[in-house]
Amino acid sequence: MKQAEFFYNNPNAPKPNKPNLVGTTILIEYQDMLLLEHRMDSERWAIIGGSLKNDESFVECAIRETKEETSIDLDESMIGQGKLYDAPSIIISYPDGNIFRSITIAYRVKLTEEPKLVCSEESKELKFFTKEELKSVKIVETHIPILQDYLHK
Repeated sequence: MKQAEFFYNNPNAPKPNKPNLVGTTILIEYQDMLLLEHRMDSERWAIIGGSLKNDESFVECAIRETKEETSIDLDESMIGQGKLYDAPSIIISYPDGNIFRSITIAYRVKLTEEPKLVCSEESKELKFFTKEELKSVKIVETHIPILQDYLHK
């Protein structure tokens, strides 16, 4: 089965054939570890997130995607200022032939209690990683700039 492909700063990336894909990611931390999902559509790990719906704000998207992908309930008061990642070289190619430029706002939240995690159909596994472990994790290329910023703060 063909898998999704992710590109960042790759001159060999395919050209988008669809309008921009706009969404959110959310860096969920617990005890100085970051939550990632092992995606079903690739052999890669990713930050929690997904596409923005027409009837929601970016923060609402982050809250919805977190609930859908992890079962963690968040509210707007837990989420701070987001950071925009809009490099034209952030490209996603899906098995159905759709190719998008991805534009993402990344948020960050620190949990004070250990969450009970439940995988969605989109995930093989959910796991918290230490900063040291994150340096060698096989993450989707589209999340490289977000992870780099996270590790250098």
